[in-house]
Amino acid sequence: MKTLVITGGTDGMGRELARTYLRRGDTVVIVGRDKGKALPGAHFIAADLSLVSENRRVVDELNAAYPAVDALVLCARYFRSARFVTTEGFEATFALEYLSRHLLSHGLTGPGVVVNVSGPGVPIGRIHWDDPMLERGYDGVAAQMQAGRANDLLGVAFTAERAASRTRYVLINPGPVSTAFRGEYDAATRGHRPEQRRRWPCVSPGAARRRVRGRPAWLSGRCHSLSVGAGDSLVWP
Repeated sequence: MKTLVITGGTDGMGRELARTYLRRGDTVVIVGRDKGKALPGAHFIAADLSLVSENRRVVDELNAAYPAVDALVLCARYFRSARFVTTEGFEATFALEYLSRHLLSHGLTGPGVVVNVSGPGVPIGRIHWDDPMLERGYDGVAAQMQAGRANDLLGVAFTAERAASRTRYVLINPGPVSTAFRGEYDAATRGHRPEQRRRWPCVSPGAARRRVRGRPAWLSGRCHSLSVGAGDSLVWP
């Protein structure tokens, strides 16, 4: 029986991954803000992962309660059309989609694998080294692209620093997926969401399947099936 910790496990890909492993009888720990959205049978840790202090508390709780984690899956995201600064002084997208993943990746005691769903390989976006909090000319998409590029560096640095560790670090880009699109959108951005839901493939709640080589599902319009662990992967068959 495996133990998985999933951030963003109450919606979209994280939720369906949680569903898959609960059906297998594994232990699933969801970290999120709304316990009411957690699947029955999952353990739930309430936290605002955009706060560094909350991530450190979660790390302490996880290490104490679950000393042997097979997989840490990082899915939490939240789109913001308007710039928002957390009570700790960080731009919210950078805090949730990068700082949280950095703290959890390095803080958890030796997980078997860290799966960071962040969008590696996208040839757009950059890290604004001179303005990482995007105080000048904030844009919601640019903020998410910056977090994605920062996660690319996180994955590379993690493996370089822990070459002798048992932990594998996987950066994965699922491509366009029709999920809940949680966030706070302006009118122009909100108008694109129905079309995205219509055109982009869904996340299948069905049983997980092993990897199938070939075209990614998002190119063929089929639903994604989710699995991670020994012999399996988050796959787009």
